[in-house]
Amino acid sequence: MSETAATTASAASASASVTDGSRQPRTARTTRTARIVLRGLQVLLALFYAFASALPKLIAHPSAVESFDRIGWGSAGMYTIGALELAGAVALLVPVLQSVAAVALGALMIGAFVVQVTVFDGQNAATPLILLVPLTAIAWARRGHNAELLRLVRRRRA
Repeated sequence: MSETAATTASAASASASVTDGSRQPRTARTTRTARIVLRGLQVLLALFYAFASALPKLIAHPSAVESFDRIGWGSAGMYTIGALELAGAVALLVPVLQSVAAVALGALMIGAFVVQVTVFDGQNAATPLILLVPLTAIAWARRGHNAELLRLVRRRRA
């Protein structure tokens, strides 16, 4: 390859990695955008779990009471699941707990799917599966925080 072709290829490569006149490489911009999107997704899921899912259970909304009576768990099960969902919603917003919260809420969604299929004949069974997708993405993307959480737990024990 000639020196001119190498210089042209090098310049093209450099200009491809710089975005719209800024000095930031595309990978840095992409990473930043991915972090922002993931954080926004966490906030949306936290709001959903806190207000649309946990709140009706914790205030004993008639639809929640009816559902849990049909399952056979009564008010104790309803309040327990509501409290777990609320705790998961809050933990989704705490950096060191994000991955663990996503896994825990994912486990609740697997249980909700099983209940929807067995007790409610599959009615609304897709909802827990749909919620499982972003929870899995959050658990995977935030898995680095697990080591930090483990260090905190071990330090408190010692």
